[in-house]
Amino acid sequence: MRFSNTFLDEIRDRVLISTVIGRRVTWDRRKTNVSRGDYWACCPFHGEKSPSFHCEDRKGRYHCFGCGVSGDHFRFLTDLEGLNFPEAVQQIADLAGIAMPQPDPQAEKREKERTSLQDVMEMATLFFQDQLQSANGAKARAYLRDRGLTGRTIETFRLGFAPESRNALKEHLAGKGVPREQIEACGLVRHGPDIPVSYDYFRDRIMFPILSSRDKVIAFGGRAMAPDAMAKYMNSPDTELFHKGQVLYNFSRARRAAQAAGDRRQSGTLIAVEGYMDVIALYQAGVENAVAPLGTALTENQLDLLWKVSPQPVLCFDGDGAGIRAANRAADLALPAIKPGKSVSFALLPDGKDPDDLVKHEGRAPFDRVLSEARPLVDMVWQRETAGATFDTPERRAELDARLKQIVSVIADESVRYHYQQDIRGRLASFFSGRTGGGDGDRRQGGGQRGRQAAPGRRGPAPSNHTVGGAMIENGTAGSARLNQMLKFSAQSRPALRETVLALTIVNHPQLLLDEYDEISSIDFENKDLQRFWSCVLGIVARLGEKITAEDLRSNLATEGFGDLLTSMSQQVRNARLWTATEAADPHDALQAYRQTRALHSRNKELRYQKLELEREIADLTGSDDDAERGEILLRALLEIQNEITRLENQEAIIDGFGVLSGRVKGAAVSH
Repeated sequence: MRFSNTFLDEIRDRVLISTVIGRRVTWDRRKTNVSRGDYWACCPFHGEKSPSFHCEDRKGRYHCFGCGVSGDHFRFLTDLEGLNFPEAVQQIADLAGIAMPQPDPQAEKREKERTSLQDVMEMATLFFQDQLQSANGAKARAYLRDRGLTGRTIETFRLGFAPESRNALKEHLAGKGVPREQIEACGLVRHGPDIPVSYDYFRDRIMFPILSSRDKVIAFGGRAMAPDAMAKYMNSPDTELFHKGQVLYNFSRARRAAQAAGDRRQSGTLIAVEGYMDVIALYQAGVENAVAPLGTALTENQLDLLWKVSPQPVLCFDGDGAGIRAANRAADLALPAIKPGKSVSFALLPDGKDPDDLVKHEGRAPFDRVLSEARPLVDMVWQRETAGATFDTPERRAELDARLKQIVSVIADESVRYHYQQDIRGRLASFFSGRTGGGDGDRRQGGGQRGRQAAPGRRGPAPSNHTVGGAMIENGTAGSARLNQMLKFSAQSRPALRETVLALTIVNHPQLLLDEYDEISSIDFENKDLQRFWSCVLGIVARLGEKITAEDLRSNLATEGFGDLLTSMSQQVRNARLWTATEAADPHDALQAYRQTRALHSRNKELRYQKLELEREIADLTGSDDDAERGEILLRALLEIQNEITRLENQEAIIDGFGVLSGRVKGAAVSH
């Protein structure tokens, strides 16, 4: 029975080769690195005392450095156990949990046709290569030479030339006995009911063979030589062999280079650039792990191909407007699919430059510098949403907040989505801390006078003193430092009461979190213990799902080591008589009290942002007469904000009119 390559690849991908071989050998513990999928054993094919038999899960291959045997899953079973090929396939399919395909005459026929079509594509490749070296290809050879490509590089990538003729390739293939139907099925000619006589698809173009993951030619890309051509680059049409959105140019070669780099403990990643010539120029400069989509935006299938080789491929785009737009599209494509340890990063080239430009004169060093500055996905999202915009009103800041929440919400993985939410909240807090009450372009970019020094040889005015509210406060840097010291809150080991209420209410009423997950899960605690506690809460709720109960949540939290913190928090709210945070509270009352507490918590954070901005402005004062008057205004405002913060910090009766005050609990009234 003949098996399709697709089926064989699928069962190979699902079963680690170490699983197959490990049932017949004992791995050497000293040389084996399980985390890297790198295994060593004494060879089962010949007697030896020291392990020279090696297998790698990532490559799906084994090799003995003693006797020289090598192969894949199936070869191991056929050679060691004497199975025939179908029997070996049956064993691997059973391990993979995949049913063996039923005999399908039509499928077998299509597979034979595919093999025949690959033979035709190989014949076309040889024809194009010969044409490049002929008199017809002189102009094309000159172009490639001007682009800096060596003969060896041209041969490595099997570049060719399609002559300016309507039937040169068609007649060449027909002369070798290739049927018209196969020429058409390969996409090598234009044909159809409205075309009386088919003609060559590629004419007067430099030809770039596109290979499958098994190094078979399945399509071509063509670069027009004529400056007025309708399309500078074009690809083969989709065929039985080729589907443009599922293939990456140079994938097979780049995968081998990335794996070899990983074997040498180097960075085994893939780099996606924009075009054929970028890939080839980088290869010639020594960067062999580059691939390119085929003239279109990156697709989901192409991104999956990248992830099969590298957990964090680098997407490299031109630094111009089109490149930035392409990077943003790629970011949107990747976000829903990222997982722990699986993401993408972005390297942006200098404006107006492509990889070919960078490596042509100075080698790979300039490109390596670009790669070293690659940004993570979250940076690209943040830069896109904030660059060049003004957030000088609460409405605009709220709009940015809502937009970022919506963007992050598409991440399917619960854990990654939570950490993105945490990261974005931290960025927003820092971003807005200097903008409340209005902002301008300088402030948006972190401008201001902070850190400025007087010009050499010039002495600024002596700091003056100001009396505000009966207190003498020194102006200038020293005075600012003293003021900051005076206004610092003393660190407390246990959480603030408001934060305790917010966390404990959800522990005792986890359904509230499920009902309003996006709003509630995004709360940002200041207490370090509560930060860890809250991360654990979200993880448990995500794991247990909608049927979670308060008992389940508390039990899991205790198992995770938060039992003492839970006891302390429960005592804290009982001492404050805040019964809405306890399990006995009616869920409706708990929700209303939670919302009120959350509003107070948000107000407290907003006041802190305002306080920080005023302190920064005070630190910028130089001590001049003009600054003296401004300093008094700033100090008054600062003390007003500090007084309100203090009132909030001292306000123990956070919830008014619910719980113990209303006497409403689940199933009974609370006795006073």
